[in-house]
Amino acid sequence: MITDYNTPNHPVIVGLDHGYGNMKTAHTCFQTGVTRHDKEPTFKSNMLFYEGWYYTIGEDHKEFTADKMNDPDYFILTLAGIASELAFYGRQSADVHLAVGLPLTWVAEQKDDFKKYLMQRNPREEIAFTFKGKENRVRITDVDVFPQGFAAIVSHLSDFKGVNMLCDIGNGTMNVMTITNGRPISSKCFTEKYGTHQCTLLIRERLMQKHHVTVDDAVIEEILRTGAADIGKPFLETIIAAAKEYTEGILRRLREHEYNPDLMRLYIVGGGGCLVKNFVAYDESRVTINEDICATAKGYEYMANARMRKAG
Repeated sequence: MITDYNTPNHPVIVGLDHGYGNMKTAHTCFQTGVTRHDKEPTFKSNMLFYEGWYYTIGEDHKEFTADKMNDPDYFILTLAGIASELAFYGRQSADVHLAVGLPLTWVAEQKDDFKKYLMQRNPREEIAFTFKGKENRVRITDVDVFPQGFAAIVSHLSDFKGVNMLCDIGNGTMNVMTITNGRPISSKCFTEKYGTHQCTLLIRERLMQKHHVTVDDAVIEEILRTGAADIGKPFLETIIAAAKEYTEGILRRLREHEYNPDLMRLYIVGGGGCLVKNFVAYDESRVTINEDICATAKGYEYMANARMRKAG
């Protein structure tokens, strides 16, 4: 959203969810793939030009890395995310206050480095780049770093009565948090490398074992989202069986963190929620799946707005 602070004297707050599979803003989503070229590529629909280099955005996913600050591509993806969100409002220039996040148990240790990484340019210095054929001029004036997953529910935290478990399933990690009567329990926050990419790897392995074939990741993603695709029945059955195996693993890990469906409610956010919806049985009266892939980015903006209001 364009916030209350979108005035000549205040920056635009832009929430960015830096996923390993997808970059999300409050209103846009694109894959995290980045390919750098020293010459203008043939296909330019998702091209970003910055400091003499051409970048094709969104043709693949990023590999998992525990320290995004060590990957220069995430700054390029940040620029693409800013341009995408500004374009939603018909804008190409702004002072920008970034609201971003890190996995629950990594925030305390990594937030200062992540902020420094995203503010690698002087806040008074204009960043000029072209994205999708449009020139953009922005200044990144400040960065807030919040906990992933939690941001997606913070705007209605008062609804979390009794004991609840929050599960944020991304492409690279799964974050788990216990919330009691609207209060996060810091001692019961966990981050595991068990995102949906692990499901994709398992599917590839099962396809190679049983059929000696590979299937395009786009087909796998379609099946994970919808439970179906236009492929042969034996291949579809193998993929669905592997997806069920992975999704049962999600529930097993939740039980290891003391999840009991009879004693608490489960709230699932992130792209992996579709796997729970499609491949395991669950009690819909006690499990809520938020299918808004942009929910976390919206939550970052909400938290940044709240912090700025509190600061006056």
